[in-house]
Amino acid sequence: MNDMLLRAARPYEAAALSELALRSKAHWGYDEAFLERCRAELTLRSDDVTAHRTTVAEIDGHLAGFYSLAGQAPEGELTYLYVEPDHIGSGVGRRLWQHAVDTARALGFERFTLDADPFAEDFYRRMGAVRIGLVPSGSIPGRPLPQLAYRLL
Repeated sequence: MNDMLLRAARPYEAAALSELALRSKAHWGYDEAFLERCRAELTLRSDDVTAHRTTVAEIDGHLAGFYSLAGQAPEGELTYLYVEPDHIGSGVGRRLWQHAVDTARALGFERFTLDADPFAEDFYRRMGAVRIGLVPSGSIPGRPLPQLAYRLL
């Protein structure tokens, strides 16, 4: 992998990040109808980019992934962490995760939570997060999602 730059997302990148999130979710084999039902929940607005501390991974001038971290100390929420499908398994997700952890720690968070796609739960568990329950999907009625927490102390 070429050099990766982690930087603050720019508000005008919201649409590109939203499309990246949809492509990343599609990596797990979801059909178009399912993805359309998820579109609203995966759509970032330009004001979300700054309000939720969105960070992008850029490789060779192209967006490779991003995360958003919301909340105030002592507890935050990792609201997004998506990687471009061509970069899944290449270390981009791990670098974004570590940056989110470092950012959360610098902000004084004691822990953060996240609602995970079931296919991504193993990744978060390998990173040290633990399942704390199930929450309803905001997109698909009746579909539970794993909720995880990562303790920073």
